[in-house]
Amino acid sequence: MKPKNAIKLFENKQVRSVWDDEQEKWYISIVDVIEILTGSTNPRRYWSDLKIKLEKEGSQLYEKIVQLKMQSTDGKFYKTDVADVEQLFRLIQSIPSPKAEPFKQWLAQVARERLEEIDDPEQGIERLMEYYHRKGYSDAWINQRLKSIEVRKELTDEWERRGVQKGQEFAMLTDIVTHGWSGMTTKQYKRFKGLKTENLRDNMTNLELVLNMLAEATTTEISKEKSPATAEENREIARQGGQIAGNTRKEIEAKTGKKVASTLNAKKLREIDIQKDSKTMRPL
Repeated sequence: MKPKNAIKLFENKQVRSVWDDEQEKWYISIVDVIEILTGSTNPRRYWSDLKIKLEKEGSQLYEKIVQLKMQSTDGKFYKTDVADVEQLFRLIQSIPSPKAEPFKQWLAQVARERLEEIDDPEQGIERLMEYYHRKGYSDAWINQRLKSIEVRKELTDEWERRGVQKGQEFAMLTDIVTHGWSGMTTKQYKRFKGLKTENLRDNMTNLELVLNMLAEATTTEISKEKSPATAEENREIARQGGQIAGNTRKEIEAKTGKKVASTLNAKKLREIDIQKDSKTMRPL
């Protein structure tokens, strides 16, 4: 299995998902689905009770449940019970909920869209742009964000070639790069911006995104040249890449007299854009 973690949204609620390239199917967090369908404040307990019920009934569904590492709210990856789309359709039948039918339609759409994106990658880019537009981001920011995704992908591909494991090792190196250019770890940066489970890059200003890209792109290029073979060598290269972008940040701050790291998050950025638009549209 070559899993690719992703976050899907159903009615603005996060659903942790993993795409399996080999089997060409989504695996989705069961507790996330239960939380959405039931509104339970303790979906893990609900799932635990349901598992006991399914086991007593001799359900084959229970036997096919697998575990994959998924990111939790604390930023770490833990083994999580997941099910593919077909299994979830059957599982939903055991959960009385007025959201059952809309959620089934959403599941079918998610599965269909991913297969369409494999056949035509441009559809994936278009859907991502549409997602950010719905969130109210400006065209300039969206273009910057799409480029940052490309740069990040090049870095993670390079890490994989050097034997770095997804999950905690990726997170550790990302922390080193982020701290190198911003002076904060990823967790510290999210706290600085008032974020919890939200994506940090989705809440960066254009300048923050540019410096983050510089740090990641530099790390990628150094890694290609140095061909690190050990964990310590990968960490050192991550430090170097982050430090180079960090020096650039300090020069910018010295010239402008302003800090690059901003408390602005996505919500505040959209409010500023709306205010600018309203001023532009005022009659003379």
